[in-house]
Amino acid sequence: MVGMNSPREEWSFDTRHVGRRVVVYDDLPSTNDRAAELAADPENAGTVVVADRQTTGRGQYGRVWQAPPGTSLLMSVLLFPPPACRRPVVLTALAAVAVAEAIRELTGVQARVKWPNDLLLGDKKVCGILIEQGIGTVVGIGLNLNQSATDFETAGLPDATSLAAASGGWIDPTAALAALLRRLDDEYDRLPTGDLAPLEADWKWRVGLLGRQVLAESADGGITVGRLREMTFDGIEIETGESGFVALRPEMVRHLRAA
Repeated sequence: MVGMNSPREEWSFDTRHVGRRVVVYDDLPSTNDRAAELAADPENAGTVVVADRQTTGRGQYGRVWQAPPGTSLLMSVLLFPPPACRRPVVLTALAAVAVAEAIRELTGVQARVKWPNDLLLGDKKVCGILIEQGIGTVVGIGLNLNQSATDFETAGLPDATSLAAASGGWIDPTAALAALLRRLDDEYDRLPTGDLAPLEADWKWRVGLLGRQVLAESADGGITVGRLREMTFDGIEIETGESGFVALRPEMVRHLRAA
Protein backbone atom coordinates (compact mmCIF):
# COMPACT_ATOMS: atom_id res chain seq x y z
CA MET A 1 0.00 0.00 0.00
CA VAL A 2 1.32 3.45 -0.95
CA GLY A 3 1.74 5.70 2.08
CA MET A 4 0.63 9.31 2.25
CA ASN A 5 2.87 11.45 0.03
CA SER A 6 4.82 8.37 -1.10
CA PRO A 7 5.34 7.88 -4.84
CA ARG A 8 2.81 5.68 -6.59
CA GLU A 9 5.29 4.76 -9.29
CA GLU A 10 8.37 5.92 -11.17
CA TRP A 11 8.78 6.20 -14.91
CA SER A 12 11.67 6.94 -17.24
CA PHE A 13 11.51 8.60 -20.64
CA ASP A 14 14.13 8.41 -23.39
CA THR A 15 15.25 12.03 -23.05
CA ARG A 16 18.62 13.74 -22.66
CA HIS A 17 17.83 15.89 -19.63
CA VAL A 18 14.20 16.36 -18.65
CA GLY A 19 12.26 13.24 -17.71
CA ARG A 20 14.87 10.56 -17.38
CA ARG A 21 13.25 10.09 -13.97
CA VAL A 22 9.57 10.85 -13.39
CA VAL A 23 8.15 10.38 -9.89
CA VAL A 24 4.36 10.05 -9.81
CA TYR A 25 2.18 10.74 -6.76
CA ASP A 26 -1.53 10.44 -6.09
CA ASP A 27 -1.52 13.50 -3.81
CA LEU A 28 1.01 16.15 -2.85
CA PRO A 29 0.77 19.49 -1.11
CA SER A 30 2.86 20.97 -3.95
CA THR A 31 4.91 19.41 -6.75
CA ASN A 32 7.20 22.46 -6.65
CA ASP A 33 7.96 21.88 -2.97
CA ARG A 34 8.68 18.19 -3.56
CA ALA A 35 11.00 18.97 -6.49
CA ALA A 36 12.83 21.57 -4.37
CA GLU A 37 13.44 18.93 -1.69
CA LEU A 38 15.44 16.94 -4.26
CA ALA A 39 17.71 19.86 -5.15
CA ALA A 40 20.38 19.07 -2.54
CA ASP A 41 21.64 16.30 -4.85
CA PRO A 42 22.60 17.47 -8.37
CA GLU A 43 22.16 13.88 -9.52
CA ASN A 44 18.44 14.64 -9.42
CA ALA A 45 18.78 17.17 -12.25
CA GLY A 46 15.99 16.68 -14.76
CA THR A 47 13.75 14.83 -12.32
CA VAL A 48 10.05 15.46 -12.88
CA VAL A 49 7.49 15.32 -10.06
CA VAL A 50 3.89 14.65 -11.13
CA ALA A 51 0.76 14.55 -8.94
CA ASP A 52 -2.86 13.72 -9.70
CA ARG A 53 -3.87 16.26 -7.07
CA GLN A 54 -2.25 19.16 -5.20
CA THR A 55 -3.63 20.48 -1.93
CA THR A 56 -1.54 23.67 -1.71
CA GLY A 57 -0.44 24.26 -5.29
CA ARG A 58 0.75 27.81 -6.03
CA GLY A 59 0.55 30.19 -8.93
CA GLN A 60 2.26 33.50 -9.66
CA TYR A 61 2.20 36.10 -6.84
CA GLY A 62 1.01 33.53 -4.29
CA ARG A 63 -2.24 32.66 -6.05
CA VAL A 64 -3.72 29.21 -5.41
CA TRP A 65 -3.72 26.61 -8.20
CA GLN A 66 -6.21 23.78 -7.74
CA ALA A 67 -7.68 21.18 -10.07
CA PRO A 68 -9.93 18.14 -9.58
CA PRO A 69 -7.95 14.84 -9.54
CA GLY A 70 -7.15 13.51 -13.00
CA THR A 71 -8.25 16.58 -14.95
CA SER A 72 -4.91 18.39 -15.27
CA LEU A 73 -1.24 17.75 -15.76
CA LEU A 74 0.36 19.00 -12.52
CA MET A 75 4.14 18.74 -12.63
CA SER A 76 7.44 20.30 -11.61
CA VAL A 77 10.87 19.89 -13.14
CA LEU A 78 14.13 20.24 -11.21
CA LEU A 79 16.87 21.87 -13.29
CA PHE A 80 20.39 23.15 -12.81
CA PRO A 81 20.70 25.48 -15.81
CA PRO A 82 23.90 27.28 -16.81
CA PRO A 83 24.34 30.41 -14.66
CA ALA A 84 23.75 32.74 -17.61
CA CYS A 85 20.36 31.09 -18.22
CA ARG A 86 19.01 31.10 -14.66
CA ARG A 87 17.09 34.30 -15.30
CA PRO A 88 13.34 33.84 -14.71
CA VAL A 89 12.44 35.44 -18.04
CA VAL A 90 14.53 32.88 -19.96
CA LEU A 91 13.23 29.89 -18.02
CA THR A 92 9.61 31.06 -18.15
CA ALA A 93 9.92 31.57 -21.90
CA LEU A 94 11.48 28.12 -22.28
CA ALA A 95 8.61 26.48 -20.41
CA ALA A 96 5.95 28.53 -22.21
CA VAL A 97 7.29 27.73 -25.67
CA ALA A 98 7.62 24.03 -24.79
CA VAL A 99 4.05 23.88 -23.47
CA ALA A 100 2.73 25.73 -26.52
CA GLU A 101 4.45 23.29 -28.87
CA ALA A 102 3.10 20.33 -26.90
CA ILE A 103 -0.41 21.81 -27.09
CA ARG A 104 -0.08 22.19 -30.86
CA GLU A 105 1.10 18.58 -31.14
CA LEU A 106 -1.79 17.28 -29.02
CA THR A 107 -4.62 19.42 -30.40
CA GLY A 108 -3.49 21.23 -33.55
CA VAL A 109 -4.30 24.54 -31.81
CA GLN A 110 -1.78 27.36 -31.34
CA ALA A 111 -1.50 28.77 -27.83
CA ARG A 112 -0.64 32.37 -27.01
CA VAL A 113 1.55 33.55 -24.12
CA LYS A 114 -0.04 36.01 -21.69
CA TRP A 115 2.70 37.92 -19.90
CA PRO A 116 4.42 36.73 -17.86
CA ASN A 117 3.60 33.08 -17.28
CA ASP A 118 0.21 31.97 -18.61
CA LEU A 119 -0.82 30.28 -21.84
CA LEU A 120 -4.12 31.07 -23.50
CA LEU A 121 -6.32 29.31 -26.03
CA GLY A 122 -8.40 32.08 -27.48
CA ASP A 123 -8.82 34.43 -24.53
CA LYS A 124 -8.98 31.71 -21.88
CA LYS A 125 -6.22 30.39 -19.64
CA VAL A 126 -5.16 26.81 -20.21
CA CYS A 127 -1.81 26.71 -18.41
CA GLY A 128 0.13 28.45 -15.65
CA ILE A 129 3.89 28.35 -15.06
CA LEU A 130 5.75 29.10 -11.83
CA ILE A 131 9.56 29.40 -11.65
CA GLU A 132 11.13 29.14 -8.19
CA GLN A 133 14.87 29.51 -7.60
CA GLY A 134 16.82 27.87 -4.80
CA ILE A 135 19.72 25.44 -4.82
CA GLY A 136 18.31 24.39 -8.17
CA THR A 137 15.59 25.81 -10.38
CA VAL A 138 12.09 24.38 -10.15
CA VAL A 139 9.77 24.85 -13.12
CA GLY A 140 6.16 24.23 -12.10
CA ILE A 141 3.53 23.67 -14.79
CA GLY A 142 -0.22 23.26 -14.44
CA LEU A 143 -1.92 22.38 -17.73
CA ASN A 144 -5.69 21.89 -17.97
CA LEU A 145 -6.45 18.70 -19.88
CA ASN A 146 -10.00 17.38 -19.56
CA GLN A 147 -12.21 19.84 -17.70
CA SER A 148 -15.44 20.86 -19.41
CA ALA A 149 -16.84 24.37 -19.73
CA THR A 150 -19.39 23.37 -17.08
CA ASP A 151 -16.58 22.35 -14.72
CA PHE A 152 -15.03 25.80 -15.00
CA GLU A 153 -18.37 27.56 -14.56
CA THR A 154 -19.08 25.52 -11.43
CA ALA A 155 -15.64 26.37 -10.06
CA GLY A 156 -16.16 30.07 -10.73
CA LEU A 157 -13.46 30.15 -13.42
CA PRO A 158 -15.19 31.51 -16.54
CA ASP A 159 -11.87 32.62 -18.05
CA ALA A 160 -10.30 29.14 -18.00
CA THR A 161 -10.35 26.37 -20.58
CA SER A 162 -8.81 22.94 -21.20
CA LEU A 163 -7.26 21.12 -24.13
CA ALA A 164 -10.35 18.90 -24.37
CA ALA A 165 -12.70 21.87 -24.39
CA ALA A 166 -10.65 23.56 -27.11
CA SER A 167 -10.11 20.49 -29.29
CA GLY A 168 -13.34 18.58 -28.74
CA GLY A 169 -11.59 15.35 -27.74
CA TRP A 170 -10.36 13.67 -24.57
CA ILE A 171 -6.63 14.11 -23.88
CA ASP A 172 -4.65 11.15 -22.58
CA PRO A 173 -2.63 12.42 -19.57
CA THR A 174 0.33 10.12 -20.23
CA ALA A 175 0.50 11.20 -23.87
CA ALA A 176 0.33 14.84 -22.76
CA LEU A 177 3.16 14.29 -20.27
CA ALA A 178 5.31 12.56 -22.90
CA ALA A 179 4.74 15.33 -25.45
CA LEU A 180 5.57 18.05 -22.94
CA LEU A 181 8.72 16.32 -21.68
CA ARG A 182 10.02 15.93 -25.25
CA ARG A 183 9.47 19.63 -25.94
CA LEU A 184 11.02 20.72 -22.63
CA ASP A 185 14.01 18.48 -23.25
CA ASP A 186 14.54 19.86 -26.76
CA GLU A 187 14.41 23.48 -25.56
CA TYR A 188 16.61 22.83 -22.52
CA ASP A 189 19.20 21.02 -24.66
CA ARG A 190 19.93 24.30 -26.45
CA LEU A 191 20.75 26.32 -23.33
CA PRO A 192 24.42 25.31 -22.91
CA THR A 193 25.20 26.62 -26.42
CA GLY A 194 24.06 30.10 -25.38
CA ASP A 195 22.02 30.48 -28.58
CA LEU A 196 18.78 31.86 -27.18
CA ALA A 197 17.69 33.61 -30.39
CA PRO A 198 15.25 30.88 -31.60
CA LEU A 199 13.64 30.65 -28.15
CA GLU A 200 13.41 34.43 -27.86
CA ALA A 201 11.82 34.74 -31.30
CA ASP A 202 9.19 32.07 -30.61
CA TRP A 203 8.38 33.62 -27.22
CA LYS A 204 8.06 37.10 -28.74
CA TRP A 205 5.77 35.81 -31.49
CA ARG A 206 3.51 34.02 -29.02
CA VAL A 207 3.19 37.10 -26.79
CA GLY A 208 2.08 38.87 -29.96
CA LEU A 209 2.31 42.49 -28.81
CA LEU A 210 5.23 43.81 -30.85
CA GLY A 211 4.32 47.05 -32.61
CA ARG A 212 1.10 47.46 -30.65
CA GLN A 213 0.02 49.99 -28.05
CA VAL A 214 0.66 48.39 -24.67
CA LEU A 215 0.42 49.05 -20.97
CA ALA A 216 3.31 47.82 -18.82
CA GLU A 217 2.97 47.63 -15.06
CA SER A 218 6.26 47.41 -13.18
CA ALA A 219 6.82 45.55 -9.91
CA ASP A 220 7.06 48.91 -8.11
CA GLY A 221 3.62 49.93 -9.37
CA GLY A 222 4.85 52.21 -12.15
CA ILE A 223 2.80 52.32 -15.37
CA THR A 224 4.20 52.86 -18.87
CA VAL A 225 1.93 53.26 -21.90
CA GLY A 226 3.13 53.39 -25.49
CA ARG A 227 4.02 51.36 -28.56
CA LEU A 228 6.03 48.19 -27.93
CA ARG A 229 9.14 48.80 -30.04
CA GLU A 230 11.17 45.77 -29.00
CA MET A 231 10.90 42.80 -26.66
CA THR A 232 13.94 40.68 -25.85
CA PHE A 233 15.32 38.84 -22.86
CA ASP A 234 17.51 41.91 -22.26
CA GLY A 235 14.80 44.55 -22.27
CA ILE A 236 11.30 45.76 -23.09
CA GLU A 237 11.39 48.98 -25.12
CA ILE A 238 8.24 51.12 -25.24
CA GLU A 239 7.92 54.29 -27.34
CA THR A 240 6.21 56.94 -25.24
CA GLY A 241 5.87 59.71 -27.84
CA GLU A 242 7.98 62.65 -29.00
CA SER A 243 10.83 60.28 -29.96
CA GLY A 244 11.19 59.09 -26.37
CA PHE A 245 11.16 55.55 -25.11
CA VAL A 246 11.36 53.64 -21.85
CA ALA A 247 13.47 50.50 -21.39
CA LEU A 248 12.34 48.01 -18.76
CA ARG A 249 14.07 44.88 -17.52
CA PRO A 250 11.68 41.95 -18.21
CA GLU A 251 11.86 40.61 -14.65
CA MET A 252 10.59 43.97 -13.37
CA VAL A 253 7.47 43.93 -15.60
CA ARG A 254 4.57 42.45 -13.68
CA HIS A 255 1.96 42.87 -16.44
CA LEU A 256 2.30 43.62 -20.15
CA ARG A 257 -0.92 43.83 -22.13
CA ALA A 258 -2.57 45.60 -25.03
CA ALA A 259 -3.56 49.12 -24.05
